[in-house]
Amino acid sequence: MTEERLDIITGTVALPYSWSTGPTLARFLSGLKQRKILGTRCPRCQRVLVPARLFCPRCFVDTTEWLEIPDRGHLRTFTIVNYTYEGQPKPPPYILGIIDLEGAGVGFLHFVGGIDLTDIEAAARRLRPGLSLRAVWREERQGRITDIEHFAPAE
Repeated sequence: MTEERLDIITGTVALPYSWSTGPTLARFLSGLKQRKILGTRCPRCQRVLVPARLFCPRCFVDTTEWLEIPDRGHLRTFTIVNYTYEGQPKPPPYILGIIDLEGAGVGFLHFVGGIDLTDIEAAARRLRPGLSLRAVWREERQGRITDIEHFAPAE
């Protein structure tokens, strides 16, 4: 019997792509370029969906009513990312939070900023469910989710 040998091949795979937004997400992203957060309301359950969606994922009915949502809300939950991994959106440390925007019926995942992260434990104590947040908009916007740089404490 011969001994099998395992080799490890190291490399990088780049996957350039084009992604069609469709009319609903295109309108949502266009709103961001104008410093507006747009949502759609489900005619059945009345939830306001942000980002706007073509149909309600709970009721499976089309959403046709558009609303402008305030760019403020409250922190539902968060995580502090302080380790590095492949494909990260930005260098750590950073905070990701689920934000309950005023008037929306679903949580909105985005970066939370304006918190000193030199002491991770102190930052975690400052962040709490219910913390009032507001959007910090980029000066130059491109119609992307990152047109909102992050949400910062409103205090």
